[in-house]
Amino acid sequence: MAEPMIDDRVVSIDVVEMTVDQVQAAFAAGVADAVSLTQAFLERIATWDPHYTAIVFLNPEALDAARASDRRRAAGQTLGPLDGVPVVVKDPMDMVGFPTTAGWRLLHAASGGVDLMPATDSPVVARMKAAGAVILGKTNVPVLSHTGSHANDSWAGPTYNAAGREFLPGGSSAGTATAVAASMAVLGLAEETGGSIQNPASAQGLVGIKPTFALVPNAGVMPLSSNRDVVGPISRCVRDAALCLDVLAGYTAEDPKTVAGIGHRPAGGYASKLHADALQGKRLGLYGPGWRDQPLSPEADELYRRARDEMERLGAVLVDDPFAGSGFASLREPTPPLANFDARGLESVPHDLQNYLERLGPDAALRSFADFALATASEDAFAPSGVLGFMPNLPQFGPCLADPSRPPDLSEFTALKERYLAIFGEVWTGQRLDGLVFPQMREQLPPLHGSGTIQETTVGEINIAGLPGVTVPAGFYASGAPFNLIFVGPMWSEADLLALAFAYEAGTRHRRPPTLRVG
Repeated sequence: MAEPMIDDRVVSIDVVEMTVDQVQAAFAAGVADAVSLTQAFLERIATWDPHYTAIVFLNPEALDAARASDRRRAAGQTLGPLDGVPVVVKDPMDMVGFPTTAGWRLLHAASGGVDLMPATDSPVVARMKAAGAVILGKTNVPVLSHTGSHANDSWAGPTYNAAGREFLPGGSSAGTATAVAASMAVLGLAEETGGSIQNPASAQGLVGIKPTFALVPNAGVMPLSSNRDVVGPISRCVRDAALCLDVLAGYTAEDPKTVAGIGHRPAGGYASKLHADALQGKRLGLYGPGWRDQPLSPEADELYRRARDEMERLGAVLVDDPFAGSGFASLREPTPPLANFDARGLESVPHDLQNYLERLGPDAALRSFADFALATASEDAFAPSGVLGFMPNLPQFGPCLADPSRPPDLSEFTALKERYLAIFGEVWTGQRLDGLVFPQMREQLPPLHGSGTIQETTVGEINIAGLPGVTVPAGFYASGAPFNLIFVGPMWSEADLLALAFAYEAGTRHRRPPTLRVG
């Protein structure tokens, strides 16, 4: 990318922790325009990204998009609150002009593989562009988004946690979280199959929305499971995440399952219920063995106890272990040889990849799952030693692998999903709940390099059931690792969860900018 001419105003723009509202206020006051703001973020990326490896591709058209935003603003034709706002998107989301590498050297020509160049943008990227957002670049992920803990095996190298380079950054949306946490963008797009929004957001003290399944289209996003994959925002504050979800959510014929969300978007938008007293009188269920029989570490329990005191001070009514005796916890079954991850629903990945590759267009380097398997045979992802080597232990994976043109029989998965939703609904109604609020992790972050993984509390349960969750900063461990809460609710309850998270955020202000450092 050519070096941009630096606007004189760039040196006076403080982009650290900048919010969408602050961006628009700066535009209105003439303190900055989209071009100078984009230049300021590009300068910050140039300074810090070499030490954090959050961004794998810079967008050479970012300044052009910023100029277009400024022209609209001068003509009084702004497109909404994200117009001119610098953002990043996760690598697996198709964006014309960039290869979709999924973090794998075998899908990156410069690393000896092949480039998958999409003919069209994914719907979520197209929606961000249509909203006027300035996409600065694409962000790092682990190979095939296989882990919710890190991006250590990416062709681009490991992503580091902005809250502390020694900690796991969370995955698979590691790069998006680090770019946002380090103020290299105002907000970013992430994607989750099993923790890949909530884990990195919590690992870096950020707000993340894991939306209801089928609320946001994920066509044109390299899949792990068409039965679980969701796209959502990561940001530094609740309002920014809500404004981004307004752009992302909604039906598109490109992703037929999104028809399920029609009628479920709040009339006033996802920020319409945000107010400081939204916790007043709300009944919130607490983490306990009825949900999952895995205790919190002593320090996590202490931080959770403090958070409970804060919520009661803000007017919430707390309900101990509302799932006790419901049978909910017994539904969870980690997939061998994995110790903590329930992968059911992922067995359709050969079929999902077949559909994804067909969507890339007629000139794509790989057009079918057979092409994909041949191009990646040297590191077979599904072999026992491969990154997805657990897949053959899912009962319908074998038939799907044998014929990726046909979807597998997912009757067992759908029955499990129905059971999760039935118990959840019974508890929700019986306990008269307005939300659940759990520590998103059971213990502090393990070190970046080692065998430890993030010990979450909601991955699997809400991914299989398709339920939404919103993470929010709630403090720090003595080590400096962030501690986050996650608010969980019924399908389509994002606006209510965002209200709860906003009230907690407003009443506690636990988010703080990290101190970045050279490696």
